[in-house]
Amino acid sequence: MASLQVFVCLLGLVVLCHSQCFFQLLEMKDPNNPPKGCVDKDGKLHDFSSKWDSMSDCMTCSCSTDGMGCCSMVPSAIAVPDECERVVNKETCSAKVMLKSDKTKECNPM
Repeated sequence: MASLQVFVCLLGLVVLCHSQCFFQLLEMKDPNNPPKGCVDKDGKLHDFSSKWDSMSDCMTCSCSTDGMGCCSMVPSAIAVPDECERVVNKETCSAKVMLKSDKTKECNPM
């Protein structure tokens, strides 16, 4: 069982390194009173097998008996030219690549 937990942790690190995702293992504090779901950063309990969007931090999350996994809803550009920058709109959970010199003009990511 310990090797499965190590595998899940390593898998979570690989996902975290290559995308904007994370996985948080479910904590078993009291074996006589097992968790009924996953608790998000705001303290809200989500049932196992549930999915939800957190618009305050632009994340989409899911809960399993192993833990909670979340990924960013904001698309990310693979590469942004030096003269450009990625601008995130937290209200719409979207991003655009804009010229640094003129923020009204979009530029094409590589």
